[in-house]
Amino acid sequence: MKNNTIRIGTRGSKLALYQAYTTKDTLEEKFPGLKVEVIIINSKGDKILDVALSKIGDKGLFTKELEEALLRDEVDIAVHSLKDVPTAVADGLKISAVLPRADVRDALVSHKGLKLNQLTSEMVIATSSLRRIAQLLKINPNFKIIDIRGNVDTRIRKMEEGFCDVMIMAAAGLKRLGLDKYISEEIDPIVMIPAVSQGAIAIESRSNDNECNTILNAISHEATMITTTAERIFLRKLEGGCQIPIGCYTTVENDTFTIKGYMSYTDGTDVIEKSMSGSIENANEIAENLAAFFIESGSVALLERIRQVNKS
Repeated sequence: MKNNTIRIGTRGSKLALYQAYTTKDTLEEKFPGLKVEVIIINSKGDKILDVALSKIGDKGLFTKELEEALLRDEVDIAVHSLKDVPTAVADGLKISAVLPRADVRDALVSHKGLKLNQLTSEMVIATSSLRRIAQLLKINPNFKIIDIRGNVDTRIRKMEEGFCDVMIMAAAGLKRLGLDKYISEEIDPIVMIPAVSQGAIAIESRSNDNECNTILNAISHEATMITTTAERIFLRKLEGGCQIPIGCYTTVENDTFTIKGYMSYTDGTDVIEKSMSGSIENANEIAENLAAFFIESGSVALLERIRQVNKS
């Protein structure tokens, strides 16, 4: 950070820019004299749109180029959807802040007003997430599910043109873009467990940029940091990512922290599910204990089966 200026690195999609400018507004409101610039950097995930996410490889697909710009001192911070950030960030970098979490749920998107319990095996459901695919097949093994890539507007246009009957997307992204009208159902997170850190905006910085990190600490949302850190611990212990049907849902009520994890084979079989609760002060330990339960329940062998299939 130089000359009282923070340079924000972001992807160029509408959603990414919304998140970057939300961060900019938050910084400028908290620190009126601060100068904040937004710099667009395209990621590998933005360029490869004709291959399923599970086939590309998931290590920093939407974050690597932003992290490289941070390390080259071309930007001071990078703004991400936290669910896209690998649990092991690049050396010399750290997640310094998170903004208040939005809706964690998945949403059924339909221009016909269809609900989840109205879907039939004749209808075409589009999603790019193995986690969503697996949980849909758990509900109905005969569902017809296809992959869909591209930004939110492109996906909605494809649906309206007949590419599919409905889509499953993150509710938070649709709401941030003012596209709530396309949400026909916000799916109960007990029915479809969300992705780890879904709905959270993360701010990444250089570990040694003390001035910048002090500023970021002042805007970080403590409750969101606690829950998402625990969720990411669960994911890291299981060595999961977007190539694996894995999800996590956390709640806090009266200082009681509850975390529910989900993992299965890609077709929705061989499900491992478990909830654990305890004091919010022990959130990270509870997440580690939940991961240990999954490992004892066969997650390692399940991961290996899935990875072998993804290689083929």
